[in-house]
Amino acid sequence: MRPHRAFVPIIQPELELGGREAHHLLDVLRARVGDTLTVFDGKGTEGRARVVQTELGRVRLEVEGTWPASKEPPHPVTLYVALLKGDHLAEVVRAATELGASTIVPVLTQHCVVRELSENKLLRLRRVALEAAKQCGRSVVPEVRPLLPLKQIPLVAQGLVAQPRTSTRVRQVWDPQRPTALLTGPEGGLSGDEVRLLEQRGFIPVTLGPRILRAETAPVVLLSLITAGEGV
Repeated sequence: MRPHRAFVPIIQPELELGGREAHHLLDVLRARVGDTLTVFDGKGTEGRARVVQTELGRVRLEVEGTWPASKEPPHPVTLYVALLKGDHLAEVVRAATELGASTIVPVLTQHCVVRELSENKLLRLRRVALEAAKQCGRSVVPEVRPLLPLKQIPLVAQGLVAQPRTSTRVRQVWDPQRPTALLTGPEGGLSGDEVRLLEQRGFIPVTLGPRILRAETAPVVLLSLITAGEGV
């Protein structure tokens, strides 16, 4: 069984956990004095820690060693994903974290059914990213940024946008030695003007196959081709 994992903002020789992390260790995992676990700071460092004291809502740890983790893609991957209905955006954030995205940016496009991202929803998406990072063994928690209008997307060094009406495949144009930006549209797709704008910003339209994918499936497939498909 692999060690339990806990997030801490800063790894120090002695740590005290409270809130969600302490609740999870005490009430869900039933941690006891003497148990060991892995702590990570969300920025690329992990450590081995031992439980030295437990009390109501608090857990004290002693860190026995730290190391830099090496589970990230060699170059950052930013995922721009259009606002989606229901809880689909949270599902995308969870999967994108598991697949190695370094940054996730919700985007407002012309055909988005949902038109805003509340502060509470943004905070929840960030919690989803944190929990997914703990589950999948990542030491870096991807940044989930506030909502960005499509027209404000910056120029990118290398970008791929999923488009059903193109024949260009990812492997034909993607350079694994450069940072990558990926973008997928909403349930209603991207307009022609939006695709042209993205091309001006450095994005190349690519196909995800002959079938029309759901808006929550497309970002996972596109990201998989870059990370899981290449083993990075």
